[in-house]
Amino acid sequence: MNKKACVPFFILLAGCATPPVATPPEKPRTSAEILEQSAPEDWRALDPENTLYLELPKGRVVVELAPAFAPNHAANIRTLAREKYFDGLAIIRVQDNYVTQWGDPEEDEKKAKPVGTAKATLPPEFTRDIAPDLPFTPLADGDVYAPEVGHSAGFPAARDPKSGKAWLTHCYGALGVARGNTPDSGGGTSLYVIISHSPRHLDRNITLAGRVVQGMELLSSLPRGTGPLGFYEKPAQRTPIRRVRVAADVPEKDRATLELLRTDTNTWNEFVDARRNRREPWFVEPAGAIELCNVPLPVREKSEKRVR
Repeated sequence: MNKKACVPFFILLAGCATPPVATPPEKPRTSAEILEQSAPEDWRALDPENTLYLELPKGRVVVELAPAFAPNHAANIRTLAREKYFDGLAIIRVQDNYVTQWGDPEEDEKKAKPVGTAKATLPPEFTRDIAPDLPFTPLADGDVYAPEVGHSAGFPAARDPKSGKAWLTHCYGALGVARGNTPDSGGGTSLYVIISHSPRHLDRNITLAGRVVQGMELLSSLPRGTGPLGFYEKPAQRTPIRRVRVAADVPEKDRATLELLRTDTNTWNEFVDARRNRREPWFVEPAGAIELCNVPLPVREKSEKRVR
């Protein structure tokens, strides 16, 4: 048998060669695999000067402040914490599918706790100017509430190039500054955390000063208030606040050893795409899209092995 019969007649002159073996396409990684295979430089540590520890009877809530968006409120909250304003106050409101709020229970009874050298109220910081020094990693999926959304140094954020403004968004875990009817009636003496899925209608109407990075379960699982807007009606219903401290003022051995996935890397972009198109075996049909507040920010305990 003619060995050259293994190829069509029109290429006999080229000889009989073994066809190349196609390389199978690389299997897309799941989000868990991307995090597991990430490099140390894909992660960042919390800045102790912009980290708060809210100590409750059942544990610690770790909050990262956002001075790039609310510098005056972040500074005022740090002052309140350093002067122990929050110590002995309480969680006064838990509204189902909305917020957990803490502050001075006597604030409206003309027995308000003195704020020391901090300011009781501040001008609002609802938005800030877009600037070259403000990082922004856009999310390509679009948004209902803003022309552009994405992440700025880990914080879910939005911006409007036409107005030149950027702002933080009310995603799960966002830390907001409670206020009254006038925009300048809040200063940080009463704070709330979003425990629902993104009440984005609040964006640009309340100052957002940070977000919770650990301990959300301590805020989201509290009994709901029975009064209007979820306020507790009896003192016994409130959860006492043991203390609030700036991490920089806490001995290093007692600090949370956390690191957060950076949002300005290729690893972050791959992670977001893996969340957009879920590849775990359980999923039958990937969504092919993701909304801003459905993009989780990975947080992990720092490992001594990783930093060597």
